[in-house]
Amino acid sequence: MEIFTAAGFSALLQVIAIDLVLAGDNAIVIGLAAAGLPAEQRKKAILIGVLAATVLRICFAAVTVQLLLIVGLLLAGGILLLWVCWKMWRELRTSHADELEATEALSDTDFDADHAVAGKTPRKTLGQAALQIVVADVSMSLDNVLAVAGAARDHFSVLIIGLVLSIALMGLAASFIARLLYRHRWIAYIGLLIILYVALDMVYRGALEVWPHVNNAVS
Repeated sequence: MEIFTAAGFSALLQVIAIDLVLAGDNAIVIGLAAAGLPAEQRKKAILIGVLAATVLRICFAAVTVQLLLIVGLLLAGGILLLWVCWKMWRELRTSHADELEATEALSDTDFDADHAVAGKTPRKTLGQAALQIVVADVSMSLDNVLAVAGAARDHFSVLIIGLVLSIALMGLAASFIARLLYRHRWIAYIGLLIILYVALDMVYRGALEVWPHVNNAVS
């Protein structure tokens, strides 16, 4: 299998790191949106978020893999991932207070001993939270699938493993990963560097792919 080659194994490690960081990032967004709800509605909102992220990843995976075969879209995907890196960088530099609120909401645990779970977030309705979660899920699921497809390159088995892992992490371990990234910030920074490398690689390979067509058009 491809994963037992040096290139395949390297791609697999990149894909695992990307899945871990982006699943945690997605979970924190879901938790923060749900944090402003009463306790009885919070679990419903989190369930909506996790299910939406899972379904969207499956749908985007089916489409993105085919789209990246079209000349020019690899370059466009790389540029989009560069924007994702910038967005992640800004999120990593935000205060830990928001992340604490999100992690408390996901785990239903009072980590800061203030006698309230996610008690500092402004109140909202279930409808407002669900809309906020689904809109964020659309963007973040596309980011995840695009990054996995870019890291896997031509290793189809690595791509499949990465997409299955992405879905499993969101469905089964979102809360655990959010807590892990909150406590160990350096994991998120390593993941950001890997995604940046994948984005630059996609831009480079996409530019090489597009250049002959541009050259012929100019000639």
